[in-house]
Amino acid sequence: MNVYLIGYMYSGKTTLGRQLALRLGYSFVDTDQLFEEKYHTSIPLFFQRYGEEAFRVLEHQVLQSASSLSRHVIACGGGTPCHHGNMDLILANGLSVYLHMDVDDVCARMSQSRKIRPILAAKSPDERYAFVREQMAQREQYYTQAQLQFEAAGTDMKALALGLYEMVFPYLHRELLSDITSQE
Repeated sequence: MNVYLIGYMYSGKTTLGRQLALRLGYSFVDTDQLFEEKYHTSIPLFFQRYGEEAFRVLEHQVLQSASSLSRHVIACGGGTPCHHGNMDLILANGLSVYLHMDVDDVCARMSQSRKIRPILAAKSPDERYAFVREQMAQREQYYTQAQLQFEAAGTDMKALALGLYEMVFPYLHRELLSDITSQE
């Protein structure tokens, strides 16, 4: 069974995903990284050249490919669950976990980051806040379909990773036992 991490940018999907994979003995993949490796371009550059719709079509293919893996923690791009039936694909192929943060926490983490996402780079702090608030509100209906929700706010990523593991492991263990008993 795969574990899919979904949530808004800066929610820690990649950072926490790597640590969760280590704790579970799973492999880790990031769909954004898979996209960039497969198409030999950065996502911002792809957006600039071909537009969002072309990106979302190919992103769906990348997610389908990742879904064929087994025992992986899969960090999904922030918009991935919101397009082309991707949330249904995620729900059908593993455990989904929404890494929840509120707008203030996202903006605080963003302000401490060394990398500002290109879509936000030219915006003032007030414009970033408004953008994040609006986009998070649009995406919430997809994120909340996840089987589990984890509060990802905070700065101690190791403690957050441990908390995430403590939430996910019992669920995976129950699923494994259920699979074993149904085969008997």
